[in-house]
Amino acid sequence: MKSWMLLPRQGARSLRNSHLFVAASAVLLAVAVPLEVSGQSLRGSTSSLDRQNRVARQHDFTYIETPEQLRRFVDRGYLVRVPGGADYELHDISFPYARPEVKLFISRLASQYRRACGELLVVTSLTRPKNRQPRNASPRSVHPTGMALDLRVPGPKCRGWLERVLLQLEGSGVLEVSLERRPPHYHVALFPQQYAAYVERIARAAAQQYVDAGGRYRVRPGDSLWEIARRHDTTVTRLRSANNLNGSRIYPGQVLTLPG
Repeated sequence: MKSWMLLPRQGARSLRNSHLFVAASAVLLAVAVPLEVSGQSLRGSTSSLDRQNRVARQHDFTYIETPEQLRRFVDRGYLVRVPGGADYELHDISFPYARPEVKLFISRLASQYRRACGELLVVTSLTRPKNRQPRNASPRSVHPTGMALDLRVPGPKCRGWLERVLLQLEGSGVLEVSLERRPPHYHVALFPQQYAAYVERIARAAAQQYVDAGGRYRVRPGDSLWEIARRHDTTVTRLRSANNLNGSRIYPGQVLTLPG
């Protein structure tokens, strides 16, 4: 299979943008899920594999061949460590690394899943080099690109919720999902650029709703007075004056009054 090299310029841009995505994830508490999802299923297909590989080409992602190559991608920042967290756990994963957007996706989904179901989301696979793929893996799998993950199938209590959310996101064009049987798990191929744009749209809408509710803004990680002023059509000087600030130092969680 042909490999496509990840351009260093794109990798650096992805890392810079990932800070915005992580900041946005702190604001978002839930994804709206329709009661019914029509015209979609969890059965994999040739067309789904075609779409996953096409997105990998569009992103210029390399199909990583060996653990040594994977470690080089980690050292260069193209892949980031997924350490587990308060809302999810990793089960029997040899290479706990993925694209930055995949890490964000897991964090957001796990937070929503735990609130809905009261249990941890279980991730069973992330990036796998081609020479470490299981025997039953498709030769066209995108796991070696770092854009895929596997999730354990939960019990009946939470299975319906998780499937509805995954299918809703698939309908939004940000991923492909299928239910694999041996062993039972959900295979999720995330489309990083599309998912990043999706998260940013929701974050901006949430921020705008907050502003509309009372002309106030809650500072997020990575924010600066200059960025806040630019987004809300004002100036740093007016922001300082409205909030009795002597300098430009602000902190996450601080609530600022927006002038005018």
